Amino acid sequence: MNFDLTLLRQISILSVFFGAVTGLITLIPFVGTFSLTFLICFIAPLVIWILIKYGCISLNSIKDSIITGALAGFISYLGFSIIYIPVTVILYKFFGISSNYGIALTLNNASFFILVVLSVFMGVLSATVNAFTGFLTFYVIDLIRK
Repeated sequence: MNFDLTLLRQISILSVFFGAVTGLITLIPFVGTFSLTFLICFIAPLVIWILIKYGCISLNSIKDSIITGALAGFISYLGFSIIYIPVTVILYKFFGISSNYGIALTLNNASFFILVVLSVFMGVLSATVNAFTGFLTFYVIDLIRK
C-alpha cells in the first residue's frame, strides 16, 4: 500500500473526528474512563474497519496496518486533547465542576508548555498501543479472509 495524500487525509479526518467525540464523552463522569480506554486502545481498528468497508484501503502487509494504527492513535489523541483540555479547564475555572477532580486540578495549574508536552507524550503512547491493535486487526482480517 502506498500512503498517498488522500489516504493520509482520510485517516486524519476519521481520527480527529473520533478523538473529538471521545473528548466530549470523556467529560461525562463514570463514562470517561471507558471512553479514554477506548481512545488509547481501539481507535485504530475502528478507523481501519471503516476505511476497508468503504474501499479506501486494503491491508496487504503488517507494516501497512502498523503505520495506519500509529497514525490513527497519535492524531486521535491530539484531537482528543484539543477538545478535552480546554473544556475541562473552562468548566473547572468558571463553573467549579469537573468529571475528574485530579485531572481538573492538574490542567488548571499546568503551564501551556507542560500541557503540550503531556499531550504529545500521551499521543505517542496512544500511537504505540494503536499500532499494536492495528497489527492485531490485520491478523483478524487475514483470518476472516481465509
